[in-house]
Amino acid sequence: MFKTKMVTLTFLMLASNLSAQTVDHSTMDHASHMATMADTQRQAEVSERSQNVMPFSLVATTHIFTKNSEGGIQQVVAKNLSDTAQVKLIREHLQDIREQFLKGNFSSPSQIHGKDMPGLAALKVAKPGQIAIDYQNIEGGAQLTYQATDARLVSALHQWYDAQLTDHGKDAISGPANHSGTMKH
Repeated sequence: MFKTKMVTLTFLMLASNLSAQTVDHSTMDHASHMATMADTQRQAEVSERSQNVMPFSLVATTHIFTKNSEGGIQQVVAKNLSDTAQVKLIREHLQDIREQFLKGNFSSPSQIHGKDMPGLAALKVAKPGQIAIDYQNIEGGAQLTYQATDARLVSALHQWYDAQLTDHGKDAISGPANHSGTMKH
């Protein structure tokens, strides 16, 4: 009962946030309007599914995806940096995700975004050691740095980032371009 009320409340909050966004439908053709509506629907579905996988609140956090020539950086930070409960949950989750991914277990993104998520199939078949993943605490959250030398895996990571940016909507942003890499071997 409580979970149903929370899901309903979350959906209503999302719907009100989405309706508050300014979209000038008069300048859109039908196809663009339908694509916008489909994106909005998908973002609401992803937000609802994320509650079963991520222990922290999606709306209380921001996901930041920064691509680079070796893969990229995934950061999750609390929107309120003094929200120590969210920060703790973010850090625990990203540490768990790192361990799962290093073992080739990408079930968490599949549960949230679907098994056909762009880039995910290539990441799932990567051999151990082909993708290095470094965890680090940052102010208000944590980050994972992904590095691969195989161009196909770097491309898969970039596709995976792009899919998350689309699926998480206003709760995700693209970080600044960094073409030099961020972590030395």
